[in-house]
Amino acid sequence: MSTLQISQGTFHLSATRNLMLPSLTIRAGESWAFVGANASGKSSLARALAGELAAARGEVVNTFRPTRLSLEQLQKLVSEEWQRNNTDMLSPDEEDTGRTAADIIQQEVRDEARCRQLAGTFGIASLLDRRFKYLSTGETRKTLLCQALMAEPDLLILDEPFDGLDVASRANLAQVLAQLHQQGHTLVLVLNRFDDIPDFVERVGVLAECELTHVGAREAILAEALVAQLAHSENLQGMALPEADDASAKTALSSQTPLVVLRDGVVSYNDRPVLNHLDWTVQAGEHWQIVGPNGAGKSTLLSLVTGDHPQGYSNDLTLFGRRRGSGETIWDIKQHIGYVSSSLHLDYRVSSSVRNVILSGYFDSIGIYQAVSDRQQKLAEQWLQLLGMRAVADAPFQSLSWGQQRLVLIARALVKHPALLILDEPLQGLDSINRQLVRRFVDVLIGEGATQLLFVSHHAEDAPQCITHRLTFVPDGDGYRYQQDRL
Repeated sequence: MSTLQISQGTFHLSATRNLMLPSLTIRAGESWAFVGANASGKSSLARALAGELAAARGEVVNTFRPTRLSLEQLQKLVSEEWQRNNTDMLSPDEEDTGRTAADIIQQEVRDEARCRQLAGTFGIASLLDRRFKYLSTGETRKTLLCQALMAEPDLLILDEPFDGLDVASRANLAQVLAQLHQQGHTLVLVLNRFDDIPDFVERVGVLAECELTHVGAREAILAEALVAQLAHSENLQGMALPEADDASAKTALSSQTPLVVLRDGVVSYNDRPVLNHLDWTVQAGEHWQIVGPNGAGKSTLLSLVTGDHPQGYSNDLTLFGRRRGSGETIWDIKQHIGYVSSSLHLDYRVSSSVRNVILSGYFDSIGIYQAVSDRQQKLAEQWLQLLGMRAVADAPFQSLSWGQQRLVLIARALVKHPALLILDEPLQGLDSINRQLVRRFVDVLIGEGATQLLFVSHHAEDAPQCITHRLTFVPDGDGYRYQQDRL
């Protein structure tokens, strides 16, 4: 019987940080979930369990054949696929060198029959011939899960497997993992959300300050963690956000002007409609939640609103009172917008300090390319204090954990106190305490009355209290229809 035993394990992460695993035993056939706050060492734990991080001290005995899957691996693979071509728009005689989903799944193990069987299990059989880089976030996640299972590992380690998946996909994945558990597979899930722990998981570990502090039965551990979360949430009462930089410098918008008007909106790729005859108006004072399955077109809709989608010019689209294509610049649009998305997170690969990432929100840039005022520096310091990140203010942004990076990007979107705050899966990668903090940021900002919200999340419970309307992408045959509700 395979086992993994760690006794008094110390794993060096940097010159000043160690991962401490005093005592841990994982036996064949068990199911585990390890939960902890951002920067608590969860991803390092996953690497240690996979045998990718050697112990500096202590004893480690591992007779498993493990496979690990993480958000960082997905980020790297997506980046590599886009680098295969220099442009998103290929000329007629230029070959798209991107790999298909089937290629990615069989990257290590060539077995077409098993590839199709796994793809069918995850509901992506129809996507096997599609280029991997054109898949949605949830579709890429399922593709990599199929890849991880191709080698039939006896220990499967999944780092944040549910982030970025819609409700149906999360339920499907949890069901598949439960089946694997019932078949005797050994599973380890590394999670930010306590409520993401599937029902079949029997054992739970909690990490804090890079130390495995609690290990035991699910019920006992969750009870202790809940107390800690509730205690922290009390500290959020009465929180106030730092002020805006210079409200008088912004172009004023009429209180009666709709922020977004899209009439009969259509966006197509290779004659395949992604948005299909959508009429949608965001009136003054409205806050919208946008929901729908992976690949439905939610992010495409947001790219029209941010001015980043080239097909915005071919649509009857009015943003902040100006018809798209009437002579406005991209900066005329972006001055009114604060924005966070998974694609922005992937794009923020420039060398920059944590402080400068926050400051870049004043200029709608990735990086700092102009002078920063003393007031902006002071306000950034207040944001760092609020995030609890003053100690890492001048550290490289890429040195932070995934969740810490996302929280910094949230602050970057909020610094302007924008007229329209667009949050596309903003809580992905955040633990429960930081999700509470971000939702509190949003509710306080919206409570000031000068900002409207477009919020995309597959977790219904993540929506802030301020939401007034919902736009739902409803599957309809090969496409989608659109349901709009006032809440």
